[in-house]
Amino acid sequence: MVDRPLTLMAVHAHPDDEASGTGGVLARYAAEGIRTVLVTCTDGGCGDGPGGVKPGDPGHDPAAVAAMRRQELEASCEVLKVSHLELLEYADSGMMGWATNEAPGSFWQTPVEEGAARLAELMRRYQPDVVVTYDENGFYGHPDHIQAHRITMAALELTETAPKVYWTTAPHTMMKRFGEVMRELGADWEEPDSAEAAEMPEIGLPDEEISTWVDTTAFGDQKFDALAAHASQGENIFFLRMGKERFNDLWGVETFLRVRDTTGAALPENDLFAGLR
Repeated sequence: MVDRPLTLMAVHAHPDDEASGTGGVLARYAAEGIRTVLVTCTDGGCGDGPGGVKPGDPGHDPAAVAAMRRQELEASCEVLKVSHLELLEYADSGMMGWATNEAPGSFWQTPVEEGAARLAELMRRYQPDVVVTYDENGFYGHPDHIQAHRITMAALELTETAPKVYWTTAPHTMMKRFGEVMRELGADWEEPDSAEAAEMPEIGLPDEEISTWVDTTAFGDQKFDALAAHASQGENIFFLRMGKERFNDLWGVETFLRVRDTTGAALPENDLFAGLR
């Protein structure tokens, strides 16, 4: 046995990603006495400003937005009982194709080896047993999510740590249900036609390809409240329109693809720490 607590490290791109993607597991494992470490790579400066002002519009101040979003992130971490918050503080790159992708100092423009070296130092400090980040497409193609994936996998190679590594994902059945709920709630949620769909990276995985299903229904209220802590981005957090009961019914299980394992834990599994305790 190791002489330190079991540790989960989640590597995310922006403030609020921790709540939407892994809020349930962060809350659950914290409650189970596992040390939880959140690494947030960017400052979120391309998010909405006060009153919903958009990046590039008059009155949008990226520095002020970043400061506001840091406060929201800290509030979210308090709700989820995150043990340690680490900020890399790269500039938010914005959505794919935005001019901010090319800005000096943006996360997208940061050499992978630079970001990986910084993250590797955190991995050496915390010695995580489980690391969670995004897949190669950043789940839905956001440049900062893709970059977070790249630096995480590179950092793991530098440190040779983490017996278990996971990428966040969603089962296709759940994505279909989510689309139905969003349309019901009046959100602009259109399914792409077949030609568009063929050109787009697929989001999520067929249910049978998902390796890990973690029940977090007991922590649904915490996950919802953590999302709500990011009030400045409320326009983009469609989940909050559902209310807690429906939200937890839809997102009460968080799903992952296990991409590295040294424990031999059988698949499918229902615990990120299967084989470690």
